[in-house]
Amino acid sequence: MSLSNNVIGYINIIAVVLSVLVIGAGIWLTIGPVNSCVMLLQWPVIILGILILLVSLAGLIGGFWRITWLLIVYLIAMLALIVLLGVLVGFIYMVTLRSSGRPQPSRAYLEYSLEDFSGFLRRRVLKSYKWERIRTCLSATSICPDLNQRFTLAQDFYNAYLSPIQSGCCKPPTKCGYTFVNPTYWKSPIALYVDLDCLRWSNDQNTLCYSCDSCKAGLLANLKLDWLKADIFLLVALIGLIVVHIIGCCALLNAKTENVL
Repeated sequence: MSLSNNVIGYINIIAVVLSVLVIGAGIWLTIGPVNSCVMLLQWPVIILGILILLVSLAGLIGGFWRITWLLIVYLIAMLALIVLLGVLVGFIYMVTLRSSGRPQPSRAYLEYSLEDFSGFLRRRVLKSYKWERIRTCLSATSICPDLNQRFTLAQDFYNAYLSPIQSGCCKPPTKCGYTFVNPTYWKSPIALYVDLDCLRWSNDQNTLCYSCDSCKAGLLANLKLDWLKADIFLLVALIGLIVVHIIGCCALLNAKTENVL
């Protein structure tokens, strides 16, 4: 029985490491100007990681100190957390499955449309009071001003691989026909394309295209990329925890069998 309990204790060292991986994924989602302006997925991931850490520590203590009732509670609680983590991994994948950038003529960067994203993500930016807070946050960052330091010539800008948020928020949509002066200042054409985003564009550096649907789509495209990266780490943690849980169940069952014999 001692050997089986020690196995549970040792494997929970791995579970602790995996919980730190989950917490790290949540913390990583708070880094950067885009993620800091949209606090949506970060806290659920961090809280779930902390719960996994606490349960793993309980399993570690129960294993090394041979507290059978604590091990049983640990296995039940860990199973529930594994299910929650699995649901979260699947949810992130499903809401980020759609959307892709649309190429533009004679441009290296892509542009994005709200229609390409899942309904869940669209609802995060369509409500005016939510977007106003996000817009204010974005306008205070260096996302767009940094482009003026990098590009002075139009062709260099057209050949640049901009991030989705830069493509959507820092310049007018290509179809509007604006003329490049610098990355955040454009001359209006004689006749504007019949599109609201063309009318929403402003050379005011605090306005730019922050009120445009293209900006909302660019923000969601940036979130999608970051969420998918985090989802890979969460998937690794999920697989690892499933293996740890299976070993833990087998070790506890073996310990009870040895005790009966």
